Amino acid sequence: MTGLDTGQTPRAEVGVIGGTGLYEFVSDAEEVTVETPYGDPSAPITVGTVAGRPVAFVPRHGRSHEYPPHAIPYRANLWALRSLGVTQVLSPSAVGGLRPEVAPGDLVTPDQMVDRTWRRIPSFVETGATHVPLADPYCPRIAKAYVASDPQVKVGGTLIIIEGPRFSTRAESVHHAAQGWTLVGMTGAPEAALARELRMCYAPLCLVTDMDAGAAEGEGVDEDDVYALFAANLERMRTVLTDTISALPDPAGCTCSTWAEGKQLAYEIP
Repeated sequence: MTGLDTGQTPRAEVGVIGGTGLYEFVSDAEEVTVETPYGDPSAPITVGTVAGRPVAFVPRHGRSHEYPPHAIPYRANLWALRSLGVTQVLSPSAVGGLRPEVAPGDLVTPDQMVDRTWRRIPSFVETGATHVPLADPYCPRIAKAYVASDPQVKVGGTLIIIEGPRFSTRAESVHHAAQGWTLVGMTGAPEAALARELRMCYAPLCLVTDMDAGAAEGEGVDEDDVYALFAANLERMRTVLTDTISALPDPAGCTCSTWAEGKQLAYEIP
């Protein structure tokens, strides 16, 4: 059977999709196995309490980083969270910096994205026609909550999502910077579009772990350096996420959801 008996399964209104180095977030949590029409999520969902609110957490890459960026079961992850009642999703991740307004160690919540992935299924629409509006891909309410929790969080800029798992060449990095784009990552798409299709608020919290290959002189991006910087900032990111969860506004009436009112969708929302 697809789905859950919601009378027996814990519910949560807030979801966190953890990225590199953030494989656990909710303590004293109950593990929930969710069946979805799109296969298994990256791992069983853990549901517990953070800042006094019920929160559902899924490790984006799996418990042991089994899933590289292009192979993450994005649709299953988002569908599983929505089936548990999640309407607001926080998405922490590691990214590279492209422009001088950001530096390693910065936390950034961008307001735009460019999707340059090509092997991933980007939509729940498989037949029929539902065209999700994504001019503004991220929820500004969540972005404001990030900043309220830590005024040093930078707001704005464009995140380009590349296919991975390789890093950019210098020429690619220079090209990305020349377009005026701010950050480069591998996991933000199709998450944002899938969340919008499911009428969920979604916003990334990006930790800049390096300056991308063509954005600074040196030997280019090294995986070990990325992991090390993320680990050094892990406690800060946890604090920002916890404080953000405590301050999240009521999502009722947000355009992340109201866009679908009165529409006949070509897919089902759990």
